[in-house]
Amino acid sequence: MKLTSYSNFALRSLQLAALKAPNRIRVDDVVRVHGLARPHIVKIVHELGRAGYLETTRGRGGGFRLAKPAEDIVIGDVIRLTEGPLDVVECFNPEKNTCPLIGICKLSEAIQKATRAFMAVLDDLTLADIAANRGELLNRIAPIEEGIVAPMRRAR
Repeated sequence: MKLTSYSNFALRSLQLAALKAPNRIRVDDVVRVHGLARPHIVKIVHELGRAGYLETTRGRGGGFRLAKPAEDIVIGDVIRLTEGPLDVVECFNPEKNTCPLIGICKLSEAIQKATRAFMAVLDDLTLADIAANRGELLNRIAPIEEGIVAPMRRAR
C-alpha cells in the first residue's frame, strides 16, 4: 500500500500542529521544517480546516492550530479524507472494473483483506500517538526552525 504525498504532507502538518499546540503555527512553518512546497501545504491546510481538524485564521498573524484534541483525531479518518476510496486494484471499484474474475478471484479477496488490515492499524492510531515523543521531535526540528540546518527535502 502506498499513500500519496498529499496524505503524507497532511499528516506532517497535523503532527507539527500537535507538537506546537495550543499555539498557532503558519503554513510557512510546515514548509520550512519539512522542505515542502507552499502551495501544497496551503491546499492541505484548507482541506483539513474544512474537515474540522484544523482551526484556520487568515491574514496577518494568521495560521492554524488543532480544532480538537490530538487524541480525537484518528489517523485512519485523515487518510480516508486525503486519499478518498482506497481502490488498491481496479476490481475494488465496481464502476471501473473490467476484470471478468470479479467475485471469484482469490487475489482480489486477499488484497481487500490486506487493505482492511492496513486501515485497522491506522484506525487504532491517533494524532496524539504520532506526537507522543514530543521532546524528541521538537529537538530534531529545532535546528531547522533556527536555520542552522536545512530540511532534508528542499522547499520549492
